[in-house]
Amino acid sequence: MDNTPFDDRKTIAGPMHATLRHDSAHKHVAGSADYIDDMPEPAGTLHGALGLTDRAHAEILAMDLSEVEATPGVICVLTARDMPHSNDISPSHLDDEPVLADGLVQFHGQPAFAVIAETRDIARRAARLAKITYRDRPHHTDITDALANGAAVVTKPLTLQRGDADAELELAPRRLKGRMRIGGQEHFYLESHIAFAIPGEDDEVTVWSSTQHPSEVQHMVGHVLGVPSNAVTVNVRRMGGGFGGKETQGNQFAVLAAVAAKKLNRAVKFRPDRDEDMTATGKRHDFLVDYDVGFDDEGRIHAVKANYAARCGYSSDLSGPVTDRALFHADSSYFYPHVTLTSQPLKTHTVSNTAYRGFGGPQGMLGGERMIEEIAYAVGKDPLEVRKLNFYGETGSGRDVTPYHQTVEDNIIRRIVAELEASSDYQARRAAIVDDNRTSRIIRKGIALTPVKFGISFTMTAFNQAGALVHVYQDGSIHLNHGGTEMGQGLYTKVAQVLADSFQVDIDRVKITATTTGKVPNTSATAASSGTDLNGMATFDAARQIKERLVAFAAERWQTTPDKISFVANHVKIGEALVPFPDFVKQAYFARVQLSAAGFYKTPKIHWDRNTGRGTPFYYYAYGASVSEVSIDTLTGEYMVDRVDVLHDVGKSLNPAIDIGQIEGGFVQGMGWLTTEELWWDAKGRLRTHAPSTYKIPLASDRPKIFNVKLAEWAENAEKTVGRSKAVGEPPFMLPISVLEALSMAVASVADYRECPRLDAPATPERVLMAVERLRAGKV
Repeated sequence: MDNTPFDDRKTIAGPMHATLRHDSAHKHVAGSADYIDDMPEPAGTLHGALGLTDRAHAEILAMDLSEVEATPGVICVLTARDMPHSNDISPSHLDDEPVLADGLVQFHGQPAFAVIAETRDIARRAARLAKITYRDRPHHTDITDALANGAAVVTKPLTLQRGDADAELELAPRRLKGRMRIGGQEHFYLESHIAFAIPGEDDEVTVWSSTQHPSEVQHMVGHVLGVPSNAVTVNVRRMGGGFGGKETQGNQFAVLAAVAAKKLNRAVKFRPDRDEDMTATGKRHDFLVDYDVGFDDEGRIHAVKANYAARCGYSSDLSGPVTDRALFHADSSYFYPHVTLTSQPLKTHTVSNTAYRGFGGPQGMLGGERMIEEIAYAVGKDPLEVRKLNFYGETGSGRDVTPYHQTVEDNIIRRIVAELEASSDYQARRAAIVDDNRTSRIIRKGIALTPVKFGISFTMTAFNQAGALVHVYQDGSIHLNHGGTEMGQGLYTKVAQVLADSFQVDIDRVKITATTTGKVPNTSATAASSGTDLNGMATFDAARQIKERLVAFAAERWQTTPDKISFVANHVKIGEALVPFPDFVKQAYFARVQLSAAGFYKTPKIHWDRNTGRGTPFYYYAYGASVSEVSIDTLTGEYMVDRVDVLHDVGKSLNPAIDIGQIEGGFVQGMGWLTTEELWWDAKGRLRTHAPSTYKIPLASDRPKIFNVKLAEWAENAEKTVGRSKAVGEPPFMLPISVLEALSMAVASVADYRECPRLDAPATPERVLMAVERLRAGKV
């Protein structure tokens, strides 16, 4: 019997690696997929709304809620004092994130109370009737303001160091310093945050939450209510998008719904509208990167020293690991012989920023690519040539160790880049663009090829584990439950493929049920691109246990040896006999064979010591590269993305259709971050880009006019992941760095490529136009 999930098999074919549609694709298109707000509401269901404050930093001197409470249809109003056991939901356990503000407002829009009413409309209208008296305090909302005012850090900074960067910077033949501002990003999931709580007997409560981390919601609800985790059940069937925004930010809504439900003994639902959601929940961290790089006349890096300061908001949330991961990816795909990298997670009077696809990695990588671009302009080379010169070398080359002292053992970036350079006809197109820019008066073009190297695993080692529960029923149908959550990324489909492949049955025989803490406990967040890696392996482990029992049964029943028994194409082959899978399972049931198993998996090889800045935080790396070609209007700053070519490494793809969809979606979302999605706070600390009318995500018309996406079909994970596949959720997000660099080249053409335009992100048309005018005026 073949028990390996690593796809070292040569003869057995199954659902794994097949191009299968997403299990809910037809439901998404038809609008029939059930989300929490589609669930039938029990009689008497109440609705909640947040009472938001309107100061960035202030003491609450008085809060008059009498008009709120007097509104017809209002059942009760909750404040911090109504939290039964604790008013804290800090995921970092630093006791710095109140459920409701208690005497101190720390960002504009921070919830200070919650209204529970007969209808959602009544609750929202009543919430606006509060009269709050404040004593204002000084506030700083921007990174530069925070630095100028000596702002505290929300969590301990990190330093990564190898060699002697200071000494080598002094010795380097050439040296440059610079600063880059990298903007944040709103998650803009289609389904806003929502939680629905139903009280149970005694201390029990059941919560349906749109969350990527059901076990954390379970813990937070129990913590605030003062009940053990076994009293709280959290269910998640699917989310309408998450992107990291539902890793911790759903805690507040779930907790408030549960507190109100237990207090009133009625079902309670919280669903904020888009403005409230964008105002009161965290976003991608924006960064200010200061870099100092030494290099030679060829463009080869000798030393790097960089500081990554981040706007973290008023509380720690996940800012520690986010800023850590930014440093882990500040090397991008390049070897730094001597390096010192530091993080600066700054406290600001803004909503607490949180996880977002890439989890700080994109910001770190973008800073690294800016250094390469600066060097290229300084030495007068195509940035691609400088990239190639500085790539990590092969294992044992002496150029294979990261700033955190992990050896890069699976480096395929040179092959990825070489193949894409050839297939996209990069060199000829770049030469044509340079030639065209010499004569074009208004429209200028740019092209860039950028690489991606992204580490896969949670840097919090304990999160690298997963469980799964598999039942095989008498009729041969299979039930699967695991700790991962489905947010549209196809996780359920991929894990079902793994299970169907293990038993060699059609995937239609497998049913995945809603993620629930009542079946699989202590789940990790579906994040860090590890959902399939972890849950797929846990599912395989459960199938392995059941198969071993079935093989032992068959060997005894048919008087043969285990090596004569295999699972093939909806049958079990016993010697030369083929027994249909349902018939075989029924016989096993009557022989009292256990047909259920709990599987478990923990990622091997990884360890990380944050105090020393050394370890192996990543199990493996995912690679990719993209070429982007753009056109800009030098009179207005408007631009178009004319063509994009992508070659991406997903190992041996579990499902090429889903993987390509993830790459395309990640690219467009990343392009939005780098070009159009701008967060803006006014002088009073109010987020002014808090709705679709003021915040511009990419539209269908913004997609690349030509969009060629290919998988590196020859790639295979060197590590024993499920099916030798690689993660695909986050790595593609960084591919559109090539769009920003192409825009930069187009801008640089107005000054004959003599200066690096130093475009900040997002490179909105306004910023592009200002950069053009700056270069034309000779002011860089």
